[in-house]
Amino acid sequence: MDSEPILLREALASFDALWSPRIVTRVNDYDVRVAKFEGEHLWHAHDDTDEFFLVLDGELHIALREPAGERTVRLPRGAVFTVPRGTEHRPYAPVRAEILMFEPTGTPTVGDRHDEVPDHIDVTTGHALGS
Repeated sequence: MDSEPILLREALASFDALWSPRIVTRVNDYDVRVAKFEGEHLWHAHDDTDEFFLVLDGELHIALREPAGERTVRLPRGAVFTVPRGTEHRPYAPVRAEILMFEPTGTPTVGDRHDEVPDHIDVTTGHALGS
């Protein structure tokens, strides 16, 4: 990782792909990723890790399947939310949103358990910034 400050605006301006995070830095064993979301992702769960979201711009909705039933959290710009490990969830952005996420290095964007992956979703563990 770079030893210079990273401007998130520049990092986000460097790519257009949706649902395809870029790794901007690492903190211990975690990637700090930025991504652009629009429309819906797929239902998935991360069995061994929580997933942290910070909405930098736009709005993000996260549908959750919890023991008490299904619910949706709405995250406006500036909001943070952590999806607990093992919780099935589906992010959805009604308009383009820019998101910052913390995930253990190597965590796949579609989790460990997921629905069929649509062609438009880049199933990766994050791309290096600039790729």
